[in-house]
Amino acid sequence: MTHCDKRYKVAAIDLGTVSSRLVLAQVEGGAIVGSSKHTEITDLGEGVDATGRFCEASVERVLAACRMFVDEARAFGAVCICTTCTSAARDASNAALLLDGLRELGLEPQVIPGEVEARLTFFGVAHDFAGERIIVADSGGGSTELATGVYAPERGVFALEGTCSLDIGCRRVTERFFSALPPSTDELAAAAGWANEQFAGYFESLPVDFERAERLVAVGGTVTTLVALVHELEPYDSSFVHLRELSLEQVSAAIERMSALDVAGIAALPGVQPKRAGVILAGTVVIRELMRAGGYDTLTVSENSLLAGMAATINEVLDGATPTIAWTPGLSAFQE
Repeated sequence: MTHCDKRYKVAAIDLGTVSSRLVLAQVEGGAIVGSSKHTEITDLGEGVDATGRFCEASVERVLAACRMFVDEARAFGAVCICTTCTSAARDASNAALLLDGLRELGLEPQVIPGEVEARLTFFGVAHDFAGERIIVADSGGGSTELATGVYAPERGVFALEGTCSLDIGCRRVTERFFSALPPSTDELAAAAGWANEQFAGYFESLPVDFERAERLVAVGGTVTTLVALVHELEPYDSSFVHLRELSLEQVSAAIERMSALDVAGIAALPGVQPKRAGVILAGTVVIRELMRAGGYDTLTVSENSLLAGMAATINEVLDGATPTIAWTPGLSAFQE
């Protein structure tokens, strides 16, 4: 790997099932030296689990967010921008509706497989845990990516195992199991049982000699919202949330609290964004069942994610280095 000390301004957009996110980052030597994020809840995956298609309104919400993101990236002075689409775009038969709209904005969208999503997220998160064997879980709206490994840049080590993308997320579970909020006791139990089955199947499928990671690191809007809910953070404070631990007890108590409330009741809870209120209960059930199936009493929440992995990977490409995660992003150029 070559190392140049050139500093770049880059932008990365990730279009997920629930949220559309932008990071504006200054990168140097494969690391982020400064960044800001902008998240819009756009619910791209609305109805996709049932119909297999995007609805036009959700595509328009995403494109409206991306128009803003492109303007912000230009104003920031980004030399290039990378755009990835994840679970919902993999599932929708009319994904071209979204992809064509993004190309009209001058973006070069890439629909990435779950395996690449897991590697990017691990790379973004692992900078904070150099040399430690961790399992990273990115639980989104339509899927949950899992990857176990060690990143030790000073030794040139990037070793990943057990990389997997499961079709389980807060939007998918909500639409599949809950007829309304609050859900019935049976609906809640069925959702938990199904989630546990998915994760137990994953852990059981790992090789006999697989070395279990002692630390579970979770990323995504569900776990960051859970920290805000548990600690009643208003306004949201990302420096407080980053690397904060959540116990299985706290996660279970949050389910208990939300499972008696309707959407308005959940939206009124301190720390919950109103637009996330409809899916946060299912998301929390997913996280609890992941912890149970993996035998984890606590998890560490990271504010870093796929976007941080993308920014670091863009840096490697601009430096002419081989990407650590063995995936090359498509870049749309702005001005030099």
